[in-house]
Amino acid sequence: MNIRFRGWRLALSLFSGLALALAFPNYNLPLLGWVSLAGLLFASLGAGVGHAALCGFLYGAVFYTVSLSWVYTVLRQYGPLPLWQAAGVMGLLVAAASLFCALFAVAVAWMAGRSTRLTLLAAPFLWVALELGRSRLPDIGFPWNLLGYTAAGNLALVQIAAVTGIYGLSLLVAAYNALLVWTLCAPSSGARRRATAFWLASTAALAAVALLGGRLVPQAQSTHVAHLVQTNLPQALDYPANWDALHAEDMAELEAISISAGRIRTGSSAEDQPGLIIWPEVPAPFSLQQPGFAQRVARIAQAAHTNFLFGEVDWKPAAGGRPTPYNSAALLGPSGREEFLYDKIYLVPFSEYVPWRDFLWFAGDLTGLIGDFGFGMHYAVGELPGGRFSVVICYEAVFPDHVRQFVRNGAGLLINISNDGWFGHTSAPAQHLAQARVRAVENRRWLLRDTNNGFTVSVDPYGRVVARLAPYIRGRLDAPYGFREDRTLFTRWGDWVAWLSVVLSVCLLIAALRYRPKISALRTP
Repeated sequence: MNIRFRGWRLALSLFSGLALALAFPNYNLPLLGWVSLAGLLFASLGAGVGHAALCGFLYGAVFYTVSLSWVYTVLRQYGPLPLWQAAGVMGLLVAAASLFCALFAVAVAWMAGRSTRLTLLAAPFLWVALELGRSRLPDIGFPWNLLGYTAAGNLALVQIAAVTGIYGLSLLVAAYNALLVWTLCAPSSGARRRATAFWLASTAALAAVALLGGRLVPQAQSTHVAHLVQTNLPQALDYPANWDALHAEDMAELEAISISAGRIRTGSSAEDQPGLIIWPEVPAPFSLQQPGFAQRVARIAQAAHTNFLFGEVDWKPAAGGRPTPYNSAALLGPSGREEFLYDKIYLVPFSEYVPWRDFLWFAGDLTGLIGDFGFGMHYAVGELPGGRFSVVICYEAVFPDHVRQFVRNGAGLLINISNDGWFGHTSAPAQHLAQARVRAVENRRWLLRDTNNGFTVSVDPYGRVVARLAPYIRGRLDAPYGFREDRTLFTRWGDWVAWLSVVLSVCLLIAALRYRPKISALRTP
């Protein structure tokens, strides 16, 4: 293979990785997700294993660097790390994630030396199996921007997630990409005609569902209204001892907004029931162990005669008696007494704790700045008038199997509190919302999402954003919601599509061993 042809493959991989990045917010060109993987497949088919590994790695490196550029912004702005250290941590994340793309390309290249048809049949399952692997890595599992999210913005297509979870959408998009490649390079004219006819029929069916299927999605009926307060408090690396005095006006305004919201009643059925006020994941030095804050939140709950859910840092004694902070959500009843507490289970790597601290010599400043939060252990479910609820905090909303555990435990409502203020004006808040929205569909639950400065929304069980508050303002969203008790197939079976993809990938790789290596018959330029 000559150098020019090698360069062509590498260029295609780079442009294909960029195309996939542009399918996600804030670029919002989701149709590119339906062709991006085809570029990597085409570059890998017929290539040597080493060359395919490079193609896959470059594909992933471009995709993750562009779509996750906000990671570097956070590290530089809020680390705050010097340029080279922020670049080192960012590079480590990109390299680790890109290895999965490289493994995919290597498997495709190896199988293509035996059977092109078998390779393209296996490719969608291989991709989903590797997505599952990336999501389940110990300590640094990172299921952010999975391929299926490029289709999840469509109201009709996202309903598949109630059966298959997000991995079913990834499988659908990957399969379409594989079919496109087979259409372009099938080895005979007859095979090309059949593949083209099937591709055209598949494209027409997908387009019809995407354009018209949304009309068939039911309208969810809400029975309650929650008051989501977007606090819009400034981010800070540390908080002075006199923070309360410096922000007295801010806190007085938030207290007034909350009390006035809590006194609102919607309909006669709500008159005798306490309402619900929600504040976001802790955006400031909030803790019930601090008398001033504890008195304020109790006063809000009592004055509004309502349930009040908010994020706080909860301190608990650890081994040796040393106090350990937990990123928590607490609910006060109308009496002002604590009735529910949830400690965050999935902490954010390099933000709430540092994995592999002893090995990250180049991130010394980061390991010194980040406080180690304790890991929660229980999938807590609380009680509200009308039903049961659970809270997922910030980053936890991107873990499908994690969220479904709350529903399996009896949650009829999901509440996601987050402080996306750390992301600044980057694409991360929009990407975060797009992923949290799918959790509502997967489990057929209302999702109330309250953030410090955006995006604060109410999502119905079919994925519609039915109410939203403008970002970067302080205010209140009157968010409709309801409780449900039904369970989807995804809630019952979890990531079954992903695990099935693992099994089928292994079976198809074994099947490829039956074929003797041969020169690929692909039609390539």
